[in-house]
Amino acid sequence: MDPFRIARRAALVAGALLLAAGAAAQTAPVRLVVGYTAGGPVDTAARLFAPVLARELGTQVIVDNRPGASGALAAAAVAKAPPDGLTLFFAASPTMTITPHVQKKMAIDPSKDLAPVAPVLTYANVLVINKDLPFQTVKDLVAHAKTHPGTLFFGSAGVGASNHLSAELFAAKTGTKLSHVPYKGNLPAMTDVIGGQLAMMFDITSTARNFITGGRVRALAVTSRERNPTLPQVPTMRESGLPDYEVIGWYGLYGPAQLPAATVARLNDAVRKALASDELRTLWNEHGYERWTGGPEVLAAQAAKDLAMWAGVTKGIEIE
Repeated sequence: MDPFRIARRAALVAGALLLAAGAAAQTAPVRLVVGYTAGGPVDTAARLFAPVLARELGTQVIVDNRPGASGALAAAAVAKAPPDGLTLFFAASPTMTITPHVQKKMAIDPSKDLAPVAPVLTYANVLVINKDLPFQTVKDLVAHAKTHPGTLFFGSAGVGASNHLSAELFAAKTGTKLSHVPYKGNLPAMTDVIGGQLAMMFDITSTARNFITGGRVRALAVTSRERNPTLPQVPTMRESGLPDYEVIGWYGLYGPAQLPAATVARLNDAVRKALASDELRTLWNEHGYERWTGGPEVLAAQAAKDLAMWAGVTKGIEIE
């Protein structure tokens, strides 16, 4: 979807919801800090989420893009903000679970300097290949990779990106050797998969879906435990012979470490109510997302689990 259309749509929804709430001017606006540029999947999700959260908080929620260092700049900005609940981090899981392993110098420790507030959504990656390759299943691809080590080239959004590490984990689980070609973003990598310069890549289901349904690439498997509702015809990795392969990305809300417990509880309650709304459920489904609800301890536990999982996969990988 055009990012400008998304912004306009979010603005219209925000205006309508705030008028309905009748409380737009009662409190200072909340800044929802996003660590990536406008128009990308994280920004898109934040802009869909912001107006619905605004209704529950009774104030404006403004998306503030602070791109750079795989979300680390945005995380640091939130960690240093006053702990008043007015500056929140709309965090993508790689910033919390991968970047700490691969960034040479990170200004903060996300697990210590940010307070978990609420889980928001989960998403899966999908393994796609050039449509002219003969592989029809994951087993076909693995069989070829084992007999032709290093000859299958995969793309990613960059060294240390979640789709780079999804492929590295896949190689480790299958005992294969794949060759990595990093790009500056998912779209250039997908373009080269379509064009045949690359054999394969992992991409977020929401951005890969149109290429898959349009027949421009072939999907072999999704990385979630269950099939994705927007790609019901695509099997999971578990169904494809890899029972212990599961990679779930997520977005969660964080504040500064000293955020008072009462503020966390208030914000968490607002997030839960926003996630329960029919309009947000529809928007999430359109983008292949799954609502993820729970207390701050649920978010903290998932982040800790994923941080430990990626520790082994990231060995030897460093970015500036």
